[in-house]
Amino acid sequence: MEPIERIRIVGAGAMGRGIAQVAATAGYQVELTDADDAAVPAALEFVATMIQRSVDKGKRSADEAAAILARLTAGVAPTAPSPDIDLVIEAVVEKLPVKQAIFADLETATPNAVLASNTSSLSITAIASALREPSRLIGLHFFNPVPLMSLVEVVPGMRTPSELTSAATAFVERLGHTPILARDTPGFLVNHIGRALPSEALAILSEQIAAPADIDRIVRDTLGLRMGPFELMDLTGLDVSHPVMETVSAGFYGDPRLRPSPIAATRVAAGLLGRKTGEGFYRYEDGAPLIPAEPDLEPDAGATAVHVHDHPDFAERLRASGATVLEAPSAEAISLVLPVGEPTYRLAARYGLDPARTLGIDPLGLDRGRLTVVVPAAADPLATAPALRVLAAAGYQPTPTADGTAPVAQRILAAIVNLSSALAEHGIGTPEDIDRGARLGLGYPLGPLELGESVGAERVTAILDGLYAYTRDPRYRVSPWLRTRAEQRIPLHARGTRPEDLLTNRGTDVRSR
Repeated sequence: MEPIERIRIVGAGAMGRGIAQVAATAGYQVELTDADDAAVPAALEFVATMIQRSVDKGKRSADEAAAILARLTAGVAPTAPSPDIDLVIEAVVEKLPVKQAIFADLETATPNAVLASNTSSLSITAIASALREPSRLIGLHFFNPVPLMSLVEVVPGMRTPSELTSAATAFVERLGHTPILARDTPGFLVNHIGRALPSEALAILSEQIAAPADIDRIVRDTLGLRMGPFELMDLTGLDVSHPVMETVSAGFYGDPRLRPSPIAATRVAAGLLGRKTGEGFYRYEDGAPLIPAEPDLEPDAGATAVHVHDHPDFAERLRASGATVLEAPSAEAISLVLPVGEPTYRLAARYGLDPARTLGIDPLGLDRGRLTVVVPAAADPLATAPALRVLAAAGYQPTPTADGTAPVAQRILAAIVNLSSALAEHGIGTPEDIDRGARLGLGYPLGPLELGESVGAERVTAILDGLYAYTRDPRYRVSPWLRTRAEQRIPLHARGTRPEDLLTNRGTDVRSR
């Protein structure tokens, strides 16, 4: 293929102008076009302001800024004929007929160009079906804001040749961005990965296990994510995130792991979209969320005696804080059990503990500041409430939740790891790209498979098996990728030996594209 030097951007909105900015900064000659003639000057002015701001901050010299802006010009029209364009990147409205019509014209107007769509949700193969040569089209999904989000999904269609995929990957790297390869499936890679967190959080909310603020606190403080699911949905806007859930779910023919929530649909209908409307899962004043305060607990190690079932280290931490920790259950003590993948009440029954005087503790929080306290329906509130003060005296911030199928953090952790394992299983992305996409595209401190490794694949599998045994809901079925690696103690990132690895002279890859 000929080297890419001259680029046309079709669409001068937030995405188009961002792509134009990073391409001109990387040394490409860029022409920016839009069906709306007024949009291009406004976009160029915006880019000039951003470049000047970088000069003011000392990130580049005035001469460097001038050179960047000299490489960025207004084009004649989106589909103006030009044999000199090497790459066209389309960044217009997410409507299949619109994109197909643009590329059908560009196929003739720019005969020597690679054609690329910045679509975030439409099939590259479907867009390419409008072309006489569908092999000319590839997906380049940038993330907003483009200058700050370094990730780009490279998405070949069914007829995209490997040479074009390699050229597109090299182009992204020259931009200074990070490419990941995604199969042409609904949601591609990052939007698919991102469905696990909100969908399981909404399921937990629908079961009245915990309030949005408490679920967010648990996700941040126990799993280490920067934002909780309800904060994230409010920031994105439920009018954006819910349709993505529906699209990805429909595209995989109702896979239970991707099940949307009726809660989200109802809230969209009510206009409770998040920050943009002043109310979502939180209410907002002057753009700031009004977050319900946590209970004010006075630490008191002597508030009640406790019995910790089968966890000596946790018992010792409580003793070190001054708590009275009994070696056996007592009518005067509160029993603390640590469920994994099951309700607290079942664990209490299995060990013959008094259900009125038993609370669950999520073991995922033992080495963190926040401790999820699971309250069974049969618990005596007067008897068990003092145990929260004992936990506070040990340095924990207790967050009480109702007793559900498993503790909140366990359910969300398992959903994230399981869905990403399924993506690896089906070759939608490599394990490395799955984790890279989650870190760079979703802001996760650890990728989903890295998160699974940190907790242990065996433990994640046990949580899912417990959820499925209790609910019989297929959303909790364990991905074979996860189970085989847990049972064989193979890392979640490991591709594993394939049949073609035995055929060193003539490998046959049976995996679908």
